[in-house]
Amino acid sequence: MKAFILDRYGRSDRVRAGEMPDPEVRENDVLIQVHAAGVNLLDSKIRDGEFKLILPYRLPVILGNDVAGVVVRAGSRARRFKPGDETSDAISCQAATVRVGAVRLGKAVASS
Repeated sequence: MKAFILDRYGRSDRVRAGEMPDPEVRENDVLIQVHAAGVNLLDSKIRDGEFKLILPYRLPVILGNDVAGVVVRAGSRARRFKPGDETSDAISCQAATVRVGAVRLGKAVASS
């Protein structure tokens, strides 16, 4: 899948667009096909390494913390979601597909 990848902590030249393997869906997860994603201030702080003592990411990491999309696959214990459900959340998501823990995921609200 295509993603914005951080290989080493540092400034913006440390982020690259590239390919990553599709995430594996565990029993409490859902796999989302990303339709919209964004980066925010948290992403720049993660990129700069400001949280590495309290958020121990294993590099390379995919940046992005806002996502909206459609559930492609749900783990066996993710009972609130099924393929085709529209979703939104604030998670790591600058990728074409993302795995999310179903406990924290919200269903999308239709706009009028």
